[in-house]
Amino acid sequence: MRLLLDTHAFLWFVINDSSLTTAAHALIADPTNEIFVSPASYWEVAIKVSVGKYPLNVPFEQFFTKGIEGNDFSILPVTIRHATVLASLPMHHKDPFNRMIISQALAEQIPVLSADQAFDPHRVTRLW
Repeated sequence: MRLLLDTHAFLWFVINDSSLTTAAHALIADPTNEIFVSPASYWEVAIKVSVGKYPLNVPFEQFFTKGIEGNDFSILPVTIRHATVLASLPMHHKDPFNRMIISQALAEQIPVLSADQAFDPHRVTRLW
């Protein structure tokens, strides 16, 4: 199964946070699943790190490189098709990073692993 991680799902998996449900952890850890991370996630965290809202114990680049490559995740590049979906996406969810993740999931027809119920009005398949 192909899965796109919401930012918090990625972070919680990488730092082994207990906020990640057992089911979500199992989906991410399953070697038969192809796990994707959106550039919107590392963009969001970079902004939060730069303004002091999300401290990291290691340099940003090291954290994301190890988190993505070390877990054999793939980056899902943002394409014009994703932005096209975003341009017509209703404003059910106002967070720009989540709106891009939602758009990518819809365009690629893949589920998002997220605890955020605000994804649901967009008819994206959300697993948690």
